[in-house]
Amino acid sequence: MDIKGYQFSAIEAAIKKPGRKDLALIFSEVPATASAVFTRNAVKAAPVLLSMEHIKGGKAQALVVNSGNANACTGEAGMAVARETSRLVAEGLGISDEAVQVCSTGVIGVQMPAARIKAAIPALIEGLSSGTLDDIAQAIMTTDTFPKMEARSATAGGISYSVAGIAKGAGMIMPNMATMLSFIISDAAVEQPLLDKAFRRAVGTSFNAITVDGDMSTNDTCLIMANAMAGNPPITAGTPEAEVFEQLLCEVLLSLAKQIVKDGEGATKFVEIRITGARTDADAKLAALSIANSSLVKTAFFGQDANWGRIFAAVGYSGAEVDQNRLSLNFDDVCMAKNGVFAGDNAEQRGTEILRQKEFTVTVDLGLGSGTATVYTSDLSHEYVSINADYRS
Repeated sequence: MDIKGYQFSAIEAAIKKPGRKDLALIFSEVPATASAVFTRNAVKAAPVLLSMEHIKGGKAQALVVNSGNANACTGEAGMAVARETSRLVAEGLGISDEAVQVCSTGVIGVQMPAARIKAAIPALIEGLSSGTLDDIAQAIMTTDTFPKMEARSATAGGISYSVAGIAKGAGMIMPNMATMLSFIISDAAVEQPLLDKAFRRAVGTSFNAITVDGDMSTNDTCLIMANAMAGNPPITAGTPEAEVFEQLLCEVLLSLAKQIVKDGEGATKFVEIRITGARTDADAKLAALSIANSSLVKTAFFGQDANWGRIFAAVGYSGAEVDQNRLSLNFDDVCMAKNGVFAGDNAEQRGTEILRQKEFTVTVDLGLGSGTATVYTSDLSHEYVSINADYRS
């Protein structure tokens, strides 16, 4: 897909170890309207703190990102590296320092190899004419097994524009945000207040509705840039064009979010958790996340054990208002329990067949109101333990 006005570069800087591209740059040829959402973890990496400063003006023109080192819990030295990286990229591109966003992903608590980063930046900028968005998607991978990309197109004022995105993430995935980086670019002209509101709503129903292991990272960043190079009339709030743009954005982000869950470390199942009949939407989200984060539930999914009692237990301690006599549970279209009571041996057999599928839906009706929520999760396998037992090696 051709998105106007962006250039890409990815090179090897041997940040953690040689043999792969691990430093990348996205450059908009003109200043872009921008918005970003960052981790709510109280422990934030140096690049997150710096990018939070830089995005305040609602503009961005470049994003530099590395894998292999999170530059988190690295003190003043880590912040100095982030600032110097931003300064060197800005200088090389001839743009303001504040127009550069900096992101990192990888091992926490290890100082960044500042000399390698500094030495690599000239080649990174020089390579902008030959790179692709796919190169960026591959360069930001850590334990990911495949690059994650999505794109959509629409029109505004009769002029076509595009929205494309990439993401990385497989472990330390938990809402607000998940351990993930995601970068969305568009050549649409969009007013900044609309871009910001639409983006945050889209994040809420995508990246903040997934969980792999309940761990929240220090480095989560989701950024969008819209550079208006398509030439469409600016999209403004309250118009049909705004509705189309937000729907497009939601589709791109949800696709990327689902790809992260499907690539969950050691995952063998992709599970959609739906809560209906909650007293409020907030209660529904509490119940859905409680199920999705339960190690006992997730190991039952892995073992293809239709242990519906674990799901009711997770709902019960979620903090949502619950009446156990009104709870009902389905695996896909198979009713496992109704009004808090087991549906019988036939349901057990049919439910087990559902859990043998790679993808299925768990629906719990609380029977108390009209609140709903959907969360996406994976199972918890032996492989997850193996991957995370030697992640730093």
